[in-house]
Amino acid sequence: MNNIGLLFFRISVSLLMIGAHGLPKFNRLFSGDEIKFFDPFGIGAVASLSLAVFSELVLAVFIILGIFTRFSSVGLIITMFIAAFLYHAEDPFRVKEKAILFLISYIFLFITGPGKFALQSFIESKISMKNKYVKFLFS
Repeated sequence: MNNIGLLFFRISVSLLMIGAHGLPKFNRLFSGDEIKFFDPFGIGAVASLSLAVFSELVLAVFIILGIFTRFSSVGLIITMFIAAFLYHAEDPFRVKEKAILFLISYIFLFITGPGKFALQSFIESKISMKNKYVKFLFS
């Protein structure tokens, strides 16, 4: 039963991430309009937006599939931390609440991993992953 809960959680949280954040940012990146985007690392607005798109779209798809879940969660944890505590630093809690909820969700998935109903479980059943650290990161 826990694995079904993890499957539902993984899919629903990541679909929300993709629909509400990843796809709109992807469309913005390729719209042809001038890009103005928060640049926390000083690498430029386009590069920062590209990293956010990668995180909120590609890594979220990995989590839905249940492959590289912990590794992907790290990228989303960083992205949501930046959104909540840097981009929305001066905003009231009600504004940063969504980013914090996503942050907590991806921390949870980092801790639990993808569960039994994940592509990674299928891959692990076919390929021996003997190094426990590699197995932890890529599960």
